[in-house]
Amino acid sequence: MLVKDMNKENFQEEVVQSDKPVLVDFWASWCGPCRMVSPIVDEIAQERPDVKVVKVNVDQEQELALQFGVMSIPTLVVMKDGKVVNQAVGVRPKEQILDLLK
Repeated sequence: MLVKDMNKENFQEEVVQSDKPVLVDFWASWCGPCRMVSPIVDEIAQERPDVKVVKVNVDQEQELALQFGVMSIPTLVVMKDGKVVNQAVGVRPKEQILDLLK
């Protein structure tokens, strides 16, 4: 499955109303740690068809970042049934990111 870029226009439909768990990666292009996490997030998107994986560029979508209280990036948020059920800040190995989805 492809990783989709989210904005405030499609976030409600794609993430909040999703019938699957959603892994949201809050990132920015200038962020070194974000570039380290990005390939892991892409891998998870390919390997886990039961999970929707999306990215939110915090520079372009400051409103969404504020809504989720994102103070540092990368921030990974897991949502189920429209609610935040897990989140982590900073670089994490793949196993820890997968654990967020449990």
